[in-house]
Amino acid sequence: MKETLNRLFNHETLTREEAKTMLINISNEQYNPVQVASFMTVYQMRDITLPELQGFRDALLELCVKIDVGDNETLDIVGTGGDGKNTFNISTTSAVVIAGAGYKVTKHGSYGVSSAVGSSNVLMQLGYEFTNDESVLKRQLNEAGLCFLHAPLFHPAMKAVVPIRKQLGMKTFFNMLGPLVNPLQPEYQLFGTFSLELSRLYQYVMQETGRRFTIVYAMDGYDEISLTSNAKVRTHLSEKMLAPNDFDREKLAPESLYGGETPEDAATIFKNILNNKATKSQKDVVTANAGLAIHTIKPETSLVDCVAEAKESIESGNALTTFKKLI
Repeated sequence: MKETLNRLFNHETLTREEAKTMLINISNEQYNPVQVASFMTVYQMRDITLPELQGFRDALLELCVKIDVGDNETLDIVGTGGDGKNTFNISTTSAVVIAGAGYKVTKHGSYGVSSAVGSSNVLMQLGYEFTNDESVLKRQLNEAGLCFLHAPLFHPAMKAVVPIRKQLGMKTFFNMLGPLVNPLQPEYQLFGTFSLELSRLYQYVMQETGRRFTIVYAMDGYDEISLTSNAKVRTHLSEKMLAPNDFDREKLAPESLYGGETPEDAATIFKNILNNKATKSQKDVVTANAGLAIHTIKPETSLVDCVAEAKESIESGNALTTFKKLI
């Protein structure tokens, strides 16, 4: 580790294989916490390179708990976190709305690290029990249309870095990795990233997989479609800028997306949206993200029509029914 740190501090970068080896060694607790924290801090001071990101991803996918859900084609909708915006759980709520619209969703997520409440925090508050039991998850997917993959249960090798990440209390390169290492590697994915540069790297990583994807970065810093500004959107087909009116939505004020400070606050917003009792801003931003995810599955359908599907999922009660089935 000492030699690697000296190289990194001298502005050298790691090859894909070196990055993979480093992360496997960290997972096996071959280094002390101070060394690991120093290693993580390097990527606060400079951008991660494509080979480094690929190598870290290779390591986590090799080490993760494998799972098979049969012939189901599924979608994941997930953000990196680390944008510091403290929004409510937009992607988690959107996942339920997408399932309510009739699509299979395998949502990957974890506890909040750089935000008050992560997807796992709000799901626990709502009574969802995490598991990596394949038969349980397959049943949830078949009967409710979705299941949640709680990252710590599928990436036990990362247990070594959890306390270090919590003590640092800021985004690290593990935030960059989270969305890329869903153990199922679903056929469709909608990603949100905390920077424009990272969205470009994600595009390179995902093009290698041959799967359908959409990567989002809101130009005012959100790791999702926020409707507070235009968003850079990269897909397996194209790159473009989307404005709120492309979703048939109005521009929102940032404060309208505030998620509160506790899991209770987050759960209240979540339930209000599924019960169609949310504010217009909350409903609009969820339907925009859910609609873009649906558009990823069927790009031949107009984005506005996909957003309308998401809206119907809420207003018909299908999204609420889906979540009740899951619980």
